[in-house]
Amino acid sequence: QVQVMESGGGVVQPGEGLMLRCGASGTFFSIEEMGWYRQVPGKERELVATRTRGDKTNYADSVKGRFEISRLNADNAVYLKMEILRPEDTAVYYCNVIAYDTASTYSRRDYWGQGTQVTVSS
Repeated sequence: QVQVMESGGGVVQPGEGLMLRCGASGTFFSIEEMGWYRQVPGKERELVATRTRGDKTNYADSVKGRFEISRLNADNAVYLKMEILRPEDTAVYYCNVIAYDTASTYSRRDYWGQGTQVTVSS
């Protein structure tokens, strides 16, 4: 089982930046991928940025050039550096962890954090 914890949300003005942190803990064999998704009321959760253990990244078009996801570090954490924030970036940001519970490929599981609120407003 993996426990996922996000931190770093808050209220900022347009044009400012924020750094989100996601940490994974618990008992597992390995982590394959960590990433960030976001959701606003009435809409589906959408991808923001992901990074695999092999350093393959994927970004939403709306955040390319403004957001950067860090490499998975030895503490099983990733950071999302957000710059030039816009009001439309306002959402609850969720961390997603894809991990293997055992050495078996059939043990691949998805884990989610509780979310952290990011509000961009003047």
